[in-house]
Amino acid sequence: MKDINIEDFRIKSQVSIKDLPTFYDLGVNKKKIERELRTVSEELADIQNTMYAHGKYAVLMCIQGMDTAGKDSLIREVFKEFNVRGIDAHSFKKPTDIELKHDYLWRHYIALPARGKFGIFNRTHYENVLVTRVHPEYLMYENMPDINSVDDVDEAFWERRFQEINNFEKHIADNGTIIFKFFLNVSKDEQKNRLLRRLDKPSKNWKFSADDLDERKLWDQYQSCYEEVLNKSSKPHAPWFNIPADDKPTARYLVAKILYDTLKTYTDIKEPELPAEEKANIGLYKQELENE
Repeated sequence: MKDINIEDFRIKSQVSIKDLPTFYDLGVNKKKIERELRTVSEELADIQNTMYAHGKYAVLMCIQGMDTAGKDSLIREVFKEFNVRGIDAHSFKKPTDIELKHDYLWRHYIALPARGKFGIFNRTHYENVLVTRVHPEYLMYENMPDINSVDDVDEAFWERRFQEINNFEKHIADNGTIIFKFFLNVSKDEQKNRLLRRLDKPSKNWKFSADDLDERKLWDQYQSCYEEVLNKSSKPHAPWFNIPADDKPTARYLVAKILYDTLKTYTDIKEPELPAEEKANIGLYKQELENE
């Protein structure tokens, strides 16, 4: 299997989204990729167990991508070896009435993982500069001061949102959250094939919505917004990674490998030791239990 250099996928400079690959060849068949993913997933689960005991860092994994990019199945396959106590997954849909009573970042703040846990945002706070950028009329539901119509939403508004999001991520990173942001980059042709499969297979029909076709017509607008997201918010403390997503097993493996290779660099993540007095008395504790 091809060796992976995670830096090849990190967004480190200005990019043009049309130049980012949607397919990556690992040089092996699907079965081999799935076996390798299982191994890396088990190793990640071991790291998470240590993190849970250590209690100093949290991990926040953010996943964005066009519809059919494979977000749900990626989460299922990458984290299937994890202890459920150490992972929290949130899928952010249309804001509820309660959420709309708060600022747009509030629901993301309260969903952040505690130290020792992995948190997954399936669709993220970036929806607020993606979906609302393509559909600015949605902003009217937020009832914000000085925004009375779509005409009030100018470039300065979006620049401020990007700054707020960057500040949000810097704050949580400074306080012990390790942030990964994955853009599942699926091609328009592959999205078409996946939508057709949803229609062809009765067991997949429930995944399809007529709205999917309406959003597909706005493909170019979404791609432009994603390009801006990658260029304005990939930071050393909160990097974006472009994940070629036309092949789902490959995308899952790449995400798992990036998580694992990065977390292994945190050499201070270690299981805590017993206090010296208790450690010295381990023999006595064992003897007490054995003599019951």
